[in-house]
Amino acid sequence: MEELLMALVFSSPAFANGSEIPPHYTCEAGDISPELRWEGEPPATKSFGLIVDDPDAPDPQAPKMTWVHWLAYDIPADVHRLPEDASKRGLPPGTKQGLNDWKRTGYGGPCPPIGTHRYFFKLYALDTVLPDLGSPTKAQLLSAMKGHVLGEAQLIGTYKKRG
Repeated sequence: MEELLMALVFSSPAFANGSEIPPHYTCEAGDISPELRWEGEPPATKSFGLIVDDPDAPDPQAPKMTWVHWLAYDIPADVHRLPEDASKRGLPPGTKQGLNDWKRTGYGGPCPPIGTHRYFFKLYALDTVLPDLGSPTKAQLLSAMKGHVLGEAQLIGTYKKRG
């Protein structure tokens, strides 16, 4: 009997892939993290890592950097959902967060200075639980994950300020 391989699937009930992120999850309103869900990780998964960033900063017509909005790692392998506002209300036990580009831990919602930006929510299935990295930057987290990624999936949302 052949085993069916599932692909890692990443989604949010707050917005569909490629669609607009509701203002509730941005700097213009609650600035809370949306609910995130996933399934289909490889069997050897020991933990998950999450990176949320914006490659269109500061201006989508002339991007100069990728702005990091949220880093989380050591999300337990048996967890398949982060509830809304998880970075403030409490992440699953053992989960750690890194520094975003506001130089703080936790989620910072979309807040584009000009134009419509894309926000990449990237989930990584890892074959290990990472050591405590303190409050790593994106580069430090990516370096620690190198050689441990079993699968990855992404969810993309867009946002343009109303005000």
